Amino acid sequence: MGYEDRLQSLKLWSLEERRNRQDLIEVFKKSKGMSRIRLQELFTLEENNKGTRGHSLKLAKLRCIHDCWKHFFSNKVINR
Repeated sequence: MGYEDRLQSLKLWSLEERRNRQDLIEVFKKSKGMSRIRLQELFTLEENNKGTRGHSLKLAKLRCIHDCWKHFFSNKVINR
């Protein structure tokens, strides 16, 4: 059986899905203060000056000049 067939038969997530889930869990823990690293050390929070509804934890996406920055944790998570 191939990799995808084995995952389906065992009802497991693929490696990519597990990595995505773990990254999002880490961002949640950082945003709630459950980690030693503060959210502001990795991410830039977007200013909500428009008066529209929203929340204070909206992450801003930074422009990447070099290709290597696209693979940093902060840019990788926001792209998802």
